[in-house]
Amino acid sequence: MPCGAARTEHPMRKIALLFLLLSAPVRADGLPPGFARLSDIAPAVKQDMRYAGADNFTGAPVPGYRAAQCWLRREAAQALAAAQREAHAKGFDLVVFDCYRPQRAVAAFQAWSKNPDEGSKAAHYPNIDKRSLFAQGYIAARSGHSTGYAVDLGVVGWDFGAPFDFFDRSAWTATKTAHAARAHRQALLALMSRHGFVNYPREWWHFTFQKPHDSRVFDAEIE
Repeated sequence: MPCGAARTEHPMRKIALLFLLLSAPVRADGLPPGFARLSDIAPAVKQDMRYAGADNFTGAPVPGYRAAQCWLRREAAQALAAAQREAHAKGFDLVVFDCYRPQRAVAAFQAWSKNPDEGSKAAHYPNIDKRSLFAQGYIAARSGHSTGYAVDLGVVGWDFGAPFDFFDRSAWTATKTAHAARAHRQALLALMSRHGFVNYPREWWHFTFQKPHDSRVFDAEIE
């Protein structure tokens, strides 16, 4: 875009162009470039994609999730497949709750935070004002999930002391909790670390693949 044009362009047109740029680079199979469906790379990983349904902190399906499928950058999916192979060899299996997140879903989270309805408060943020969830780091205005390198996951049948998307100090990875839950958090953290993922300290379930990667975000709908 010419430098002079940016000064006179209508704000809504700039927003539309931004989403066009985010949405445009999609392959014929519907995936952004460099992405893969986890089911093709690691079919043994269970998928419990919470934002495709109503079992999440917003209490409703989230825009952008037209199918309950995990998409990731191919290298992150391959690393997760290796983690699953190790986990299975040790007698447990991984389950993913969220993977790639379209940018429109992030925008929907921002809109939700300003909505006075608090029907999901007891289950997901009992001790926090929903308007402060962004400020306190529980929801991001620019999510690493939209790059395709972040994944939310747990272990089938394991108790982690706090459920997925529970916005409270009890869900922080290092928070003291019951012995079994603490051991489970440490085991998951160690497993994922061995395969190139780094944990977000305020969410025991959130991991980002750390090998060299670009930071582009995408808005292609999951379908």
